[in-house]
Amino acid sequence: MEDTFSNLATYGYIGLFLYSLGGGFVALIGAGVLSFMGKMDLTLSISIAFIANALGDFMLFYMARYQKSMMMEGLRKHRRKLALAHIMMKKNGSWIILIQKFVYGIKTLIPIAIGLTKYDFKRFAVLNILSSGAWALIFGFGSYYSGSFLIKVAETIGDKPWIAPIILVVVGGALWLYMTQATKKKAR
Repeated sequence: MEDTFSNLATYGYIGLFLYSLGGGFVALIGAGVLSFMGKMDLTLSISIAFIANALGDFMLFYMARYQKSMMMEGLRKHRRKLALAHIMMKKNGSWIILIQKFVYGIKTLIPIAIGLTKYDFKRFAVLNILSSGAWALIFGFGSYYSGSFLIKVAETIGDKPWIAPIILVVVGGALWLYMTQATKKKAR
């Protein structure tokens, strides 16, 4: 177990950076808990996650804006989700950039959808940096201050491993059901 913590402390920052590029919050929660345990530095973890998250959305925006044909080819199967992202953008305006970091399933689609429009890059950059900062601070400090509780949950799942698949199926099923309903063709 000590080897695992040693490896996480050594390679954890690299993994946190790579995972946060795609907007994943699980690595930041793990870094917050490890910071609570004294194995990682909380300030460094939050900073790395913030930079990677902002950079990841900038890359998605850039690719959608300047590499449209390549992006559209890869998004062919996700056209309905992309349309949902456009609708959410029109409905919520710039607020969607601020809240998209916290909504699983759309956090990678919103920067792509914005990049496909004529939305101003400077405005996107400011809102993206603000939302990335809020995201990193909320999940970083939240997991740090919830460290004791999260460790107990992990120990319970370790003692009763059958709980983890049930949680994954319920959460995954709920997300799948939401995305299926949100992107379903409406009968006219």
